[in-house]
Amino acid sequence: MADKNRETFIVGVVMGAAIGAITGLLIAPRKGQDTRKILNKTVTAVPQMAEDISSSVQFQADRLSTAAGDRWHDTLDRLATAISAGIVASQSVRELNDPTHPKSSIKGDE
Repeated sequence: MADKNRETFIVGVVMGAAIGAITGLLIAPRKGQDTRKILNKTVTAVPQMAEDISSSVQFQADRLSTAAGDRWHDTLDRLATAISAGIVASQSVRELNDPTHPKSSIKGDE
């Protein structure tokens, strides 16, 4: 799903850049020959631009994925610590409420 969204985004950026460049060149007051030269250079530059954008998007996606993974592991560590503390606390309460335990506080003995 994320790959499809990424591909759609990249295609949209490339198409937008190409349409914008072509529109700007066609509207600009230049000779036809000059405009054709500029269009030719632009067309040959579009694949490189697309590759650069794709690399940038991939880099950012990898960086975000790594950060999310690190946060996930931190969260799991904190959860494991909290569960361990809860187990210890539960056992302590159970021992204190056990009438056979020497440290228990039985109501009525006070």
